[in-house]
Amino acid sequence: MLTPDDIAAIARELAVADRTHGVIPRITARYPAATVEDSYAIQAVWRDANIAAGRRLVGRKIGLTSKAMQQATGISEPDYGVMFDDTVYRSGADIPVDHFSNVRVEVELAFVLKEPLEGPDATLDDALRAIDVAVPALEILNSHIELDGRTIVDTIADNAAYGAMVLGDERRRPDEIDLRWVPGVLSRNGEIEETGVAAGVLGHPATGVAWLANKLHQHGARLEPGEIILAGSFTRPVWVSRGDTVRCDYGPMGVIECRFI
Repeated sequence: MLTPDDIAAIARELAVADRTHGVIPRITARYPAATVEDSYAIQAVWRDANIAAGRRLVGRKIGLTSKAMQQATGISEPDYGVMFDDTVYRSGADIPVDHFSNVRVEVELAFVLKEPLEGPDATLDDALRAIDVAVPALEILNSHIELDGRTIVDTIADNAAYGAMVLGDERRRPDEIDLRWVPGVLSRNGEIEETGVAAGVLGHPATGVAWLANKLHQHGARLEPGEIILAGSFTRPVWVSRGDTVRCDYGPMGVIECRFI
C-alpha cells in the first residue's frame, strides 16, 4: 500500500492536472503495488481539498457498470467518483472543450434521491424506494492519467474519469416507467455513433445505486437525500472535439443536446 505522503503527493499532481487540463503518467507504472483502497484514498484527499476550496458536492457517479464499458476499458469491476456543483450542465448547453482532457461522452440515467440509502446490504428495491426521480443524462469523461495501460487503480484515483454531466428536462418516478428499457441513441454531428438500453447497466440501472450504497458503507459513508447519482453508461464512450454537436434520444424520456465549443 502507498504511504500517506505518496497519497497526498499524487492527489496534488491530479489537482494540478485538473487545473491545467493536463495528463500525468500512470500511477500504476510508478507505484506497481498501489491498491484499489489506495486509489480511493487519493480520490478522497483530492475531493476534500476541493470542498475546502469552496466547491459543493452534489452527487456521485458510478462507472464501469456495463459490459460495453468494461470491454472498452479492459476493467472488470465498477468504480465511483464525486460530482461538484460547477460540473452540472443542462440540455442545450455550450460546453468548453478546453475544460477537459481526453474528452468523451457516455449515455446514462441519473437518479435524484429523496431518502438516505445506506449499506451494507442495500438492494435494488431499497434503491428504488430511495429514488425520487430518474433523469436522462450524458456524462463527459475527463481523464488526467494517460489512457494506455491504465488500470482501475488509475481510473479511481482520477475521480473515476468524471468531468461533467448534462441533464435532460424529463423527470420520471421509478413507478412511472420501466427503467430497464429506456433507450439511448447517441449522435455526433447528425451521425448515429452508439445505441443501447438502460438494462445494460447491471440488468437495471438502479442496481448501481444499491451497489454504491454498499461500497460507501465500507468507507463510512452513505448516500444522502438530494444527491444526484449517475448510474453508469449503457453505451461505449464517444470521442468529441471542439465544434461537435451531440444529441441523444432517450425515447419516452426525451432528448439531450449540447455543443462542444
